[in-house]
Amino acid sequence: MIRLLIVDDSPLMRRLLGSIFEAEGDFVVGMARDGAEAIELLPTFAPDVVTLDINMPRMDGLTCLDRIMIERPCPVVMFSSMTDEGAAETMEALHLGAVDFIPKPEGAVSLAIDTLAPRLVEKVRAAAAARLKPSLRLRDRVRARTGLARWTPPREAPSPVPPRPVPRAVPGGKTAEGLVLVGTSTGGPQALDALLTTLPPDFSWPILVAQHMPASFTGALARRLDTICALPVTEVLAPTQIQSGHIYIARGDADMIVRRQGRGLIAAAAPSDPGHRWHPSVDRLVRSALAAVPADRLVGVLMTGMGNDGAAAMTALRAQGGRTLAEAEESAVVWGMPGELVRAGGADIVAPLDMLGKHLVDTVRSR
Repeated sequence: MIRLLIVDDSPLMRRLLGSIFEAEGDFVVGMARDGAEAIELLPTFAPDVVTLDINMPRMDGLTCLDRIMIERPCPVVMFSSMTDEGAAETMEALHLGAVDFIPKPEGAVSLAIDTLAPRLVEKVRAAAAARLKPSLRLRDRVRARTGLARWTPPREAPSPVPPRPVPRAVPGGKTAEGLVLVGTSTGGPQALDALLTTLPPDFSWPILVAQHMPASFTGALARRLDTICALPVTEVLAPTQIQSGHIYIARGDADMIVRRQGRGLIAAAAPSDPGHRWHPSVDRLVRSALAAVPADRLVGVLMTGMGNDGAAAMTALRAQGGRTLAEAEESAVVWGMPGELVRAGGADIVAPLDMLGKHLVDTVRSR
């Protein structure tokens, strides 16, 4: 049985969510009206996973999440508003240690929740099985246990990195033509932080990222990454010329595709293809790149996420002469997508997250 603690200040939302999970038959459901009550229940209820609203009285969701990660770490799925403010708070929650999030329905909640239910159950099941790193917030836990100053969650974006240099050019004056294609899902924002911040400012190949996420949140993800990466990061909202040394984030609820235009390459947001289950689709991104760029000029990176999106396309990429990297099971929050790539024999390199950046740099420099 999965012990689920639902934390929400709305009696209606608690009742609706409770009925969804109790109907599954393998959940033991506990309820808390706010963050303070949730913290009180942690020792006695001992949840395997928590769903956590952000805006609550007495103790808000971010403060509660911070306390959970320090006092009794367990997987947390945020229940987030789709406003701009809600998106920024969600990115902060993921940075603080939340495994995943699901957008809170708007309008008639009792009607919308039925549509949301299958995906909500899927995400909570995946989160319950997620692997939290033993080092997660370790310094803060030690400080709390030794009576040092209490940690408070950051409320401001990190300081921007120094000005970025002009992207490196290959001999002959031509910018290196090659693409790095990155796919992530559950646990992806933290994995993207870890991978992309290790890349040097002279990393020459453009990087295209498909992170499963709604449109309301991918802009906030891109803005956060842009403040912490040495390479500029933008969300692809319209046809955009792909430039060396740039990172492009696919718009949520759509698919990012690559096409050739003259001698250059364009990244564009295309309506989501119903033939693919998850969006932005990693499979569609990779296959579009294969149609526009020689396979030996492509590198695929598949990291944490439930499901199998990207595994088939990256296996094909490798078979045609491209290179592929998969996150190792030991570091993945959910070893679904990269695990499928490994099992299909489609991974050239399997490495833990803290080594993927080095392998990526070495792979691109060798091409």
